[in-house]
Amino acid sequence: MEKDIYVLGLETSCDETAAAIIKNGREIIANVVSSQIESHKRFGGVVPEIASRHHVEQITVVLEETLKQAGMTFNDLHAIAVTKGPGLVGSLLIGVNAAKALAFAHQLPLIGVHHIAGHIYANRLVEELTFPLLSLVVSGGHTELILMKEHGDFQVIGETRDDAAGEAYDKVARTLGLPYPGGPHIDRMAVEGEATIDLPRAWLEEGSYDFSFSGLKSAVINTLHNAEQRGEYIKPEDLAASFQGSVIEVLTAKTVKAAKEFEVKQVLLAGGVAANKGLRKALEKQFAELKNVDLLIPPLSLCTDNAAMIAAAGTVLYEQGKFENLAMNGYPGLDIEQN
Repeated sequence: MEKDIYVLGLETSCDETAAAIIKNGREIIANVVSSQIESHKRFGGVVPEIASRHHVEQITVVLEETLKQAGMTFNDLHAIAVTKGPGLVGSLLIGVNAAKALAFAHQLPLIGVHHIAGHIYANRLVEELTFPLLSLVVSGGHTELILMKEHGDFQVIGETRDDAAGEAYDKVARTLGLPYPGGPHIDRMAVEGEATIDLPRAWLEEGSYDFSFSGLKSAVINTLHNAEQRGEYIKPEDLAASFQGSVIEVLTAKTVKAAKEFEVKQVLLAGGVAANKGLRKALEKQFAELKNVDLLIPPLSLCTDNAAMIAAAGTVLYEQGKFENLAMNGYPGLDIEQN
């Protein structure tokens, strides 16, 4: 029998301090996440310096809890995987240096993982990946369509030209006076409202799989300001439903079109906005009508930042023998195609 592979993953790219142990790239043995949302909420967004300080305080605690839940020691592990980018440079460095110290102290291979690759491989913790596949990555900092023909092969066929979808959600939520993070609040309000307000859809030029949400965000803000100047009342729930409807229509239409053009066998949803119920429902409806294409959507616990996804992606790199040395750094602008 082949020997089981146990990989410890660390994730500190933004405002979650996380550690996890994954067996054979598919099975979660332990998964611990310490969130900082309460600390950043009063500022309306993530404050990099505060995030870094919290990572310093939490990394050892989270690591110890992960090993305790797994009932394992470092002697049971085969490698240490860590997010090396993209992300906030101060936050990344906490995880990277912790991973380097652990790898050196316990003589374990060190693996650097691209954060978005981690989000994609979160789906492998649900079901085995089948190539070629297409991944729709939607988060606070990224909106991309990524084609994969094999493990570790990432081809970006479409990306945002300005605001990411999650960023647009947070800015619109702020305009509506909703607390950070705004995405979940917009999602809940959209269910209670009706999409009665005409807002733009940025389809861009013919054949493009790129996205643009800056104009939509501005249209929402202008709609609110114009209504205030005229003394008119706009129901927040209707505005949320109209905004979300515009975002989801563009995301789903371009994903379906790309899935057909590239003749993929699977479509994956990945990233923090993958937790959006409206988006999940729309994709499920669209792909229920599309034959020979399986849709994978991770559970809510694996949509937001976590270390299980980093260990899952790291296991593939371990099997490919792609290791880092102790000179590895944090790379805030790391390109997934050149990783």
